[in-house]
Amino acid sequence: MFGLFTEKDVRKLIARLREESAKELAECRAALAEIKEENRRLRARLSVLEGERDNVSAALIRAVEEGERIERESRSEGESKMREALLLAEKCRLLSDRLSAKYPDEEDCAQFAQFTSALRALLGGEEDEPAFNMDDVLAPKEPLDLEKLCKELGLMED
Repeated sequence: MFGLFTEKDVRKLIARLREESAKELAECRAALAEIKEENRRLRARLSVLEGERDNVSAALIRAVEEGERIERESRSEGESKMREALLLAEKCRLLSDRLSAKYPDEEDCAQFAQFTSALRALLGGEEDEPAFNMDDVLAPKEPLDLEKLCKELGLMED
């Protein structure tokens, strides 16, 4: 059994095995260096992406907060404008009432009263329905104008 390999053959085999293992070891070291370099690049890219993610997250949070702020301001401004419009409509109604009392037969006063009524209805203010006063009909303070009365009650068009 021992006679199958000569010392020279064994030395050649050992040299060849050393050479192959050195070659394999060099290949493994090169692959390891490549993997380490790729890992370094990926870590750098990850760091950049995490920084960008933090920036995007902060920007989104700021955008949401700004949107909420704008919405609150818009709502507040809208409510303020609506209150102003309702006050204006009420002033128009009061003026219309005074004008109608002072100039009851004027067509402009009736048109202004209709405008005021439409404005209040549009703004959602309580629409004061003209109260039908039976005493004014039974014992009028002025001559009864049936045409005007029918127009005010909406029974007749202009």
